[in-house]
Amino acid sequence: MLVGLSIRDVVLIESLDLAMGPGLTALTGETGAGKSIILDALGLALGAKADAGLVRSGASVAIATAIFSLPPSDPLFDLLEDKGLSADRGDDLILRRQLSADGRSRAFVNDQATSIGVLREIGARLVEVHGQHETIGLLDPRSHRALLDAFGDSQAALAATAEAWSGLRAARETLETLETRVARAAAETELLTTRLAELDRLGPRPGEEAELAQQRALLGAAEKAMADLAQARDQLGGDDLTRRLSAAFRALERARERAQQSGVDAENAVLRRLSAAADAVDRALVEATEAVAAVDAAADAFEFEPTRLEETEERLFALRGAARKLGVAVDDLAAERTRIARDLRSVEDAEAELAAARKALTAAERTYAAAAGALSEIRRQTAERLAAAVEAELKFLKLERAQFRAGIEPLPPDRAGPAGVDRVEFQVSTNPGAPFGALGAIASGGELARFALAIKASLAQRGGADASGPAMIFDEVDQGVGGAVADAVGGRLRRLAAQGQQVLVVTHSPQVAARADQHWRVSKSGDAARIATTVIPLDTAEREEEIARMLSGAEITTEARAAARALIAG
Repeated sequence: MLVGLSIRDVVLIESLDLAMGPGLTALTGETGAGKSIILDALGLALGAKADAGLVRSGASVAIATAIFSLPPSDPLFDLLEDKGLSADRGDDLILRRQLSADGRSRAFVNDQATSIGVLREIGARLVEVHGQHETIGLLDPRSHRALLDAFGDSQAALAATAEAWSGLRAARETLETLETRVARAAAETELLTTRLAELDRLGPRPGEEAELAQQRALLGAAEKAMADLAQARDQLGGDDLTRRLSAAFRALERARERAQQSGVDAENAVLRRLSAAADAVDRALVEATEAVAAVDAAADAFEFEPTRLEETEERLFALRGAARKLGVAVDDLAAERTRIARDLRSVEDAEAELAAARKALTAAERTYAAAAGALSEIRRQTAERLAAAVEAELKFLKLERAQFRAGIEPLPPDRAGPAGVDRVEFQVSTNPGAPFGALGAIASGGELARFALAIKASLAQRGGADASGPAMIFDEVDQGVGGAVADAVGGRLRRLAAQGQQVLVVTHSPQVAARADQHWRVSKSGDAARIATTVIPLDTAEREEEIARMLSGAEITTEARAAARALIAG
């Protein structure tokens, strides 16, 4: 709902702050007083095209700010998020536009700079304008299908069509994915067969690379340790050392025997030293033998086989080479083998799978066609009821010769979607025998606003006017009519407001103004040097006076005041 409009330096308005309420609000005033300026200012805030002529003479910039109160669940907040604009769902939404005297323009949403296009897109969701020169909303055929569906209460059929569309889209995606996979696999059958054979020979296992790398490191360390042990044995001399020590021991033994045979006393120093030398060599022989045995035992403990390291390295290099060739990690080779085997099987099973997918798609197409056809039939029936309702309204609005229809045409097959296969466009014919055409192309002047009012009033009868929908502005919808017709216009505007819609009407008709919940008088004052437009909210007495003026003209009579009271009371 529009709750406020702030205007600064727009044409004849220097400063104006308006508080808007629910229901029907009427703007009245003498011709030329500036009622259109208020609508121009609101249009400026909503992103409408504007030129520097809107900037008040002597001012450097014109500013228009529109404030809206929306329910937290309003889908407009999702649009704001998509546009990168932050908004607290519990706060008012503020749209602001600045227009410089040099024609430059800036747009803001909640004080966040944005483009004029984004401001216009947001504004179109918040306000509909129905007037002599434009009917924003109803002139856009893209909105007509949803309005027709709301009038016909087609929610169940819409839900069934949307569900069928979802199934159809899923079936199409399944078939397309299968066709792509099978086509790719079929084109690579020979290559895949070769790769599968290589992987079968290789037989990769998950985690094998880490195992081989660890084994390679251990075997490499063992090989170096064995080399060190071999060097130690060589340095010890091995069997040659024991032979030499044995030979030395025997030589010392013979020397000691000869010394004893020569009669040397056993206590003789030479004999003692020969015995000591023989004992030392004997001990060395024992130690050398044990040392060589220990080195040999250490070498045996490694259980090192030179071919194992070579085999491990060959296996590791083979795995890594295959992984590079296939563009995967070594640990993914087993999964790649499974994928290749599956793709090869899919080639073999392609016909069966494709036939099943095509069968499922055909079934989904039939289901969607049935659901969309049922929805189309409901729309055709609804279109007839809507046409009858609108034409009944048109008779009360002095458009009794006009005709209305909701034209339904099939969409191109590639434009079908969750909302069905129909294109809906509201069309009118202003005279019997005249061809039907789009609202904007056929209706002219005040007729356009009255057509919009008839359509909106008809939709409201069946709940097609959403209480949480955009505010509606009717600009001189009563132009060229009076008496009972003007009273009918006022009654239908009041009916829209009673449905929960916020309605603002610019009017010269006392019968319309008398139906308003709020009444503002627009007036112009000043002298030749400075003229300004002001807007005054009217109380009950002031309303009577204003409506009496509208009834009688410059001189307000007692009869006019009585008539005004009767209109307000009625």
